[in-house]
Amino acid sequence: MSSADDLARLDAVSLATAIRAKAVSPREVVEAVIDRIERRDGPINAVCTIAREQARQAALAAEVAVMQGAPLGPLHGVPVGIKDVTQTAGIRTTFGSKLYETNIPAADAEVVRRLKAAGAIVVAKTNTPEFAAGANTFNEVFGVTRNPWDTRLSAGGSTGGGAAALAAGLFPLAEGTDFGGSLRVPASFCGVVGLRPTPGLTPLRPSALPWDALRVSGPMARTAQDVALAMEAIAGPCSDSPISLPVTMDGLLDKVRAFSVKGLRVGYVDDVSGVGIDSGIAALCRRAARVLQEAGAIVEETVLDLTDGREAFPVLRGAAVLLTHRARMDQIDRMGKNLAGNIAYGRSLSLAQVVEAEAARARLWERTCAFFSRFDVLLTPCVPVPPFPVEQNHPTHIAGQPMKSYIDWIAPTYVLTLVGVPTASVPAGLDAAGLPVGLQVAAPRLHEATVLGVARVMQELVPTKTIAPGFAA
Repeated sequence: MSSADDLARLDAVSLATAIRAKAVSPREVVEAVIDRIERRDGPINAVCTIAREQARQAALAAEVAVMQGAPLGPLHGVPVGIKDVTQTAGIRTTFGSKLYETNIPAADAEVVRRLKAAGAIVVAKTNTPEFAAGANTFNEVFGVTRNPWDTRLSAGGSTGGGAAALAAGLFPLAEGTDFGGSLRVPASFCGVVGLRPTPGLTPLRPSALPWDALRVSGPMARTAQDVALAMEAIAGPCSDSPISLPVTMDGLLDKVRAFSVKGLRVGYVDDVSGVGIDSGIAALCRRAARVLQEAGAIVEETVLDLTDGREAFPVLRGAAVLLTHRARMDQIDRMGKNLAGNIAYGRSLSLAQVVEAEAARARLWERTCAFFSRFDVLLTPCVPVPPFPVEQNHPTHIAGQPMKSYIDWIAPTYVLTLVGVPTASVPAGLDAAGLPVGLQVAAPRLHEATVLGVARVMQELVPTKTIAPGFAA
């Protein structure tokens, strides 16, 4: 390896291979990553806590295991950043809230435990909006996270810290959560790959709402292959989760590597949510779909009408937020505007509104089933606008159409949340301003291999820089 910076910027698959071959040691890798975070994170503020002591101890143990010829996990020695709403034993976890500014959990969340069991090393916690409430990453504890492609702009949210860290080459893997698009929106803005898995495939423990299938945990990385490697580690049955599926993702990386788009039936939809779309983004995503056609896929421009989800999702989200924070109602005056507003909206809901939202969700599911009876894959733009100024909470208009709320602009992602299918954002190229544009790839439930296989092919056919130009050295 030529330098510590080169080491820190390696992808997870290459890093795991190099460590296994003893070409580089876990301690070298961890020191390179910590050094790069300390030197390069300042302008973007992606990392809120560096787990120096824990990471160094884990790296030493990982190095001993390599030298002794012990069995090694698929992520042995690979650094990972954990979203600051996900509990990490002995490492501060604030949820981006002043209420938990000094909170240090005693135990790991199940997804962290699985990453560690696969050999990954937790090096950092990544920034998030307060309790992940919002698609622009800022909070009163750590401030705002900026986009490495242009630090004047938003990195998206709520896994904005993870996406920005990946795009800045700080480490190769990030863990996150996705409710309305929290893995996909920042992946689109920052030019990386974020996967929302099939609900029940990855563990979300602990959780205040164990039966909820709207919020999931999932991986983010610079390549689809790295996401597949992480999914192998974290997917699988969880006895403590009532919605857990009896399915693993063993062999996913091999399936993704071998995936071919020849003969694949692809339906391209410009706007699944009716929220509108920037014309430049639509043109870029359409062009990416045509590239798949040139590679042998059968691509058809079509329609999938999930517009009912624009009314249904905020209602179901409001109810979920209210349930999640019902024990903190006496502290609402210490919460940020977005979170407090979400809770107030949840309290205002009527039973009739919740019933109608569930009925709308059922209609969306039937339309989605009909769509996937005709197509193997859905392609649709991820975010309908380019990254906006970081000081702005959210876009107010799209294509001249006013937004109904601060989350209305992410309707293209949250309508797909409602139907529970695996969906990833993959870079589809750069817009006229040189900023990344993400394309959503969706497939039927449990078809993560198809989603990531298409994403891998897209990355090969439409190569986009995986590290923002200002952080490439």
